Amino acid sequence: MKLNIQFWLKFSLLNLCIVAALGVLMRYKIGFEFPYFNQKNILHSHSHFAFSGWITHTLMTLMVYYLQNKTADFQVHKYRKILIANLICSYGMLIFFIFQGYGMISIFFSTASILVSYVFGYYYIKDLRKLDANFAAINWFKAALFFNIISSFGTFYLAYMMASKNVIQDLYLASIYYFLHFQYNGWFFFGCIGLFFGFLNLKKSEHSFYETSFKLFAVSCIPSYFLSTLWLDLPVWLYAISVFAAVTQVFAWFKLLVILIQTKKAYLKNFAPLLRYILLFSCLALSIKFILQLGSTIPSLSQLAFGFRPIVIAYLHLVLLAVITLFLLFYIYASHLIFINKKIKIGLVLFSIGVLLNELVLAIQGVASFTYTIIPYVNELLFVVALILLLGIGFTSYFSIKKVKNNPPL
Repeated sequence: MKLNIQFWLKFSLLNLCIVAALGVLMRYKIGFEFPYFNQKNILHSHSHFAFSGWITHTLMTLMVYYLQNKTADFQVHKYRKILIANLICSYGMLIFFIFQGYGMISIFFSTASILVSYVFGYYYIKDLRKLDANFAAINWFKAALFFNIISSFGTFYLAYMMASKNVIQDLYLASIYYFLHFQYNGWFFFGCIGLFFGFLNLKKSEHSFYETSFKLFAVSCIPSYFLSTLWLDLPVWLYAISVFAAVTQVFAWFKLLVILIQTKKAYLKNFAPLLRYILLFSCLALSIKFILQLGSTIPSLSQLAFGFRPIVIAYLHLVLLAVITLFLLFYIYASHLIFINKKIKIGLVLFSIGVLLNELVLAIQGVASFTYTIIPYVNELLFVVALILLLGIGFTSYFSIKKVKNNPPL
């Protein structure tokens, strides 16, 4: 028996709509008067639900899809229970972070979601051993799960500081960046590359750099964390290692990109032009991300970037929306897990335009903040952009879920 992937992807799209709706609410509160709900609590709910309800749920679902297509005696029941448990934790965090912030119940659901990810990691790595070791995606998935697990150490250290009431500001920020780094650059990035390698059905024996690129990214992932802590006045040797990690990742990404373009360009031409453009947009955003990461090794630039909130928000959304979210949407529709139609295409175009506008406005706001220049109506602009994002993904989700009902389960 196999998992009904379409059914679980309905929740993915619905959850992305909820994330976008919370984004609209936050932008409205910043630009206009809205006394209800605490802004900080909405932010916690928005970020936690984006990570667990949208990205983690979708990655788990698509990784199970990869596994069940490669396994003869696939045992679906344990993964169904894991997905249910993760969704319960996600909705728990969504609701209780809004109403109580970091309270007992929200922390319970947050901790439970971490434990669920441990269970998923254990079973998934165990089942990966049944596959042919020549599949290039396998090691990327293993690394993704490893980084997801170690990212939780940052969360636990934060909880320890809060419980002991001994909050040291530098360690508090370092713990948050630790968690974010190993989620964004570990779990999310390695999970998506694993899915892409699986999508292209790449094998290690086809090109030596498929495995080499994995090794370069895996080895450089841990030291590249220190790029997020350059404001801590690190020792010279640690700074040098982090710079080397940034250079390594730029080299690995662009060489891998060139090889994939040379070998898989003809294959990708089989897909709808819109999906190809979404993939191109995602790859371009990832290229910009690696270049910005390399630029952050310049101490003066790093201090500027981390000192201005709009820059940090622009960078986080570049990775979360332009790289990860657009890639996952590409994968869902290019794999025909949900069949695309004209109305879904309109929604995807709107959402992609929203992602681009969001980055442009945030980048302009960030650069202007260097000189303490105020951009007129910037908050109102960001609110309109948030509405475009919600409208786009809402349109996409509505017609995808409606369409799914008319198709037999996989």
